[in-house]
Amino acid sequence: MDSFEYTAQPARVIFGAGVLANLRDEVERLGGTRVLILAGKHSAAIADRAAELLGTLAVARFLEVTMHTPVEVTDRAAEVVRANSVDFLVSIGGGSATNLGKALVSRTGLRQIAVPTTYAGSEVTPMLGETADGVKTTRRDPALVPRTVIYDVELTTALPAGLSAASGINAMAHAVEALYSPQANPIVDGYAVEAITRLGRALPRIAERPDDLDARSDALVGAWLGGMCLASVQMGLHHKLGHVLGGSYGLPHAETHAVLLPHVMAYNAPGAPEAMARIATALGVTDAPTGVYDLVTRLGAPTSLARIGFDEAYVPQVAAQASTKPYPNPRELTTDGVVALLEEAWRGERPKPYVDRPDISWLADEVVATFAKSPNPRVGALLSDLVRRLHGFVADNDLTEAEWLFAIDFLTRTGQMSDDKRQEFVLLSDTLGVSSAVDLLTNSRSPETTPSAVLGPFYVPGPPPMSSGSDIAKGMHGTPLWADIRITDLDERPVPGAVVDVWQSNEDGFYDVQLPDLEGPVLRARMHTDDDGRLFFWSILPKHYPIPSDGPVGQMLTATGRHAYRAPHLHFMIQAPGFRRLVTQLFVKGGPYLDSDAVFGVKEELIVDFPEQTGPAPDGRDVGGSWRRVDFTFRIAPQ
Repeated sequence: MDSFEYTAQPARVIFGAGVLANLRDEVERLGGTRVLILAGKHSAAIADRAAELLGTLAVARFLEVTMHTPVEVTDRAAEVVRANSVDFLVSIGGGSATNLGKALVSRTGLRQIAVPTTYAGSEVTPMLGETADGVKTTRRDPALVPRTVIYDVELTTALPAGLSAASGINAMAHAVEALYSPQANPIVDGYAVEAITRLGRALPRIAERPDDLDARSDALVGAWLGGMCLASVQMGLHHKLGHVLGGSYGLPHAETHAVLLPHVMAYNAPGAPEAMARIATALGVTDAPTGVYDLVTRLGAPTSLARIGFDEAYVPQVAAQASTKPYPNPRELTTDGVVALLEEAWRGERPKPYVDRPDISWLADEVVATFAKSPNPRVGALLSDLVRRLHGFVADNDLTEAEWLFAIDFLTRTGQMSDDKRQEFVLLSDTLGVSSAVDLLTNSRSPETTPSAVLGPFYVPGPPPMSSGSDIAKGMHGTPLWADIRITDLDERPVPGAVVDVWQSNEDGFYDVQLPDLEGPVLRARMHTDDDGRLFFWSILPKHYPIPSDGPVGQMLTATGRHAYRAPHLHFMIQAPGFRRLVTQLFVKGGPYLDSDAVFGVKEELIVDFPEQTGPAPDGRDVGGSWRRVDFTFRIAPQ
């Protein structure tokens, strides 16, 4: 049987698009005659609109709103109140503006209307947080709650996507901690689940379209409900850490909450399994902490304390502060546990899913022990690390037998689709970013060279030899392209006799090996540089194209909602005696998918102009219309 206490919050709410127009009526209804407008610099334009609506009722503005409400800022605002005989407050902006209003209410007894422009939620809470001498303290007082909250959805559309994400996750944190609060009750639980559901579906839409009013409305309702959670029950470790990091170390409020939330949830998961299950259901994921982390990542919000300016050296100090006079929490706090949590948050690591399962680490130890006598130490080391990571993946994700069998079948089909014309395993490596990871590691060892790029699945050894100036398209339809290529060493001296393999797709996005009716190789060739390290050839302008999607890799892309397109490019493989081999690509500047290439192969230095040309071609060829050209110098490194 349920047993709980619940106090309804007294604030009046006006919600909708354009409802800021009600501001003057609401001030007059509450008896305000001399209004001070509180806002930060980012809300100055809205403060101007509010002043116009209030007319002669607005007697002063204070635009020095500061995060974490330093008492010295409140002192200055209080002086403005006294100097202008203010009898009413209107706060406009995020939680800092509302909080400054509450600080003034606590000193003067004035009434306040809050006009939120973020998803802070503090506008419906009786909580006040103030910072003095680098220490943030909080207190509750029902008298601090603004008399009216005007939620004008249109005002939130100016909130940048990044700040919308961080502020929205901050609002979600209120709901998350309410679900495992010792004061949780059915009413607040309902607020919390609805808040998480609305924010989880609205924030990705806002990230894609910041002016989506329906999504903004959903998020603002979610933030309001999250604020009601914050107002009704005590918060836990997440908010304690947020107050320490914000008040003592000056970290930005919303961004700090966005970083911390998944890690605190992972820490608390063993002590709050029912709450985590409800959060996971609301978000449509299998594991709540990793689901929130993935949402934060998808939104582009910060995922590490390092990214928002926190020094790792202070981790032990913060852990000690958080463990002293802790907030109520579903899992017992230990300094070592909080240190580990903060270190993971500092690095921005994805939390490991919590599963109540048997310890199987002994099995990995047994397998690794069999590699101890490997004749090749490198092979033994690689296999040992691979086994530990694979076993860890199985354990962390509580892999089922059906999932394991599906993975075996997936890899089997990948191998069956690989032959001398198509390498599905290379394609899998490409689309998982592994090929680019290896490429980046390799290229980082010779940063002075032209950047490398992935080989791709359609390279064929031994392409047909052609002389410089040849047409590798062999008359295929497409926009004619003249390529003027030069190969130099790191001192810009020409490399004569370099072997240069070139290959590309046709105008429809197919490579020759994908066209069984095509006679002989086309759009691929092997040429040699002359004494000046140069070669020339005709081809056609490369186009964007989808990678093959009729196999296991295509199935994976579809299952994860990814597109299959590559940005338009030319492939090059450059080899010369005494030099390292360079495998790279040139991408057409202005082409599609440069920012979302399916194999993560685009590098800024490889995006080049392919300008349109008219008139005579460099070799006198009669093109019969416009054509393109590309001029590029590749720098290769000595062995």
